[in-house]
Amino acid sequence: MPEVGLNELLEAGVHFGHQTRRWNPKMRQYIFTERNGIHIIDLRKTLDRLQAAQQAVREAVSAGQRVLFVCTKKQLRGIIEQEAERCGAFYVTERWLGGMLTNFQTIRQQIRRLKELERGQEEGAFDYMTKKERLLLDRERLKLEKYLSGVKDMGRLPGAVFVVDAKREIIAVREANRLEIPVIAIADTNADPDLIDFPIPGNDDAIRSVSLI
Repeated sequence: MPEVGLNELLEAGVHFGHQTRRWNPKMRQYIFTERNGIHIIDLRKTLDRLQAAQQAVREAVSAGQRVLFVCTKKQLRGIIEQEAERCGAFYVTERWLGGMLTNFQTIRQQIRRLKELERGQEEGAFDYMTKKERLLLDRERLKLEKYLSGVKDMGRLPGAVFVVDAKREIIAVREANRLEIPVIAIADTNADPDLIDFPIPGNDDAIRSVSLI
């Protein structure tokens, strides 16, 4: 993992939090000041927490585990998918399906079904069916692909979950908490750091900020 410095964090706008009226008081320790109604995050603490998160990921990967990236913000989906694929991680960038972690056996069944449909299409196994039947199977495949393409090869629970917006992805965070899977998250000034094992205080909306982290 490349080392990131304070200047890079500053240039990427990682220090810009939310409006002061939208803050979570539990994030007070990570806030440096307030400017024009916006909270400014203390980047020294961001850097410290980022390094702790990097170490946690290193340990998980060294133990043969893989990380699951979660971000359903439209403007950030491309970055998350690209970075996840680059480092061999899984990802969810569409809607989080309830039970994706806590009811993983059901999710695995859906993944198996997706693979069956993909294999059937490739091998022409549905050619004998009516046009209507093929259309229904195609719709089923596309729906499963939309939500499960990033976890298609996830045969077991991840070793850690990396979340871009812990407040938005609260269901994923709570499921990971329940299963004691470490949660690493970019925590903006409206987040609850108590739910995150490795909070990285920072701007979770800007493309440059998320891309850098």
